[in-house]
Amino acid sequence: MFLKLFLAFTIIPAVELYLLIRIGEVLGPALTVLLILVTGAVGASLAKREGFSVLRRIQDESRAGFPSGDRIVEGLLVVIGGLLLVTPGVMTDAAGLTLIAPPTRRWLAPRVKAWLLARVQVAGVSARFGADADIPRHQGDDTPRPRNAPPGAKPFDHPTL
Repeated sequence: MFLKLFLAFTIIPAVELYLLIRIGEVLGPALTVLLILVTGAVGASLAKREGFSVLRRIQDESRAGFPSGDRIVEGLLVVIGGLLLVTPGVMTDAAGLTLIAPPTRRWLAPRVKAWLLARVQVAGVSARFGADADIPRHQGDDTPRPRNAPPGAKPFDHPTL
């Protein structure tokens, strides 16, 4: 975890600064600052447009009764991409454009969703069933039940829950 934080808050900004200095040597300071401002404005505009597009698709799919998990992840990618585009830097701009562009965003969304679901399920399983010693079991049955559930009750089907 330390290495990831170190990379995110030290190495990446240092590389971004180096790239901006090199670009400044080629374009000059005024054009480099203008480039930073333009990419920030264009990034905010793109994020807004694509964000509303994803929101409309979520609403349409919800009205039609379809689950919109991929669209919600797409919305998350647009938000992250917008933040990266507003952040000054060449690498962050490239990453932000990748997350906001519809073709790459649609390709990434199911993969990010699968990754998130795998992480949540692992956490959910260990949180719910990892400490089974606290949950009493009825004789001859190893199904966990709440403490005050009657012997024939199904797991987590008790009215007090």
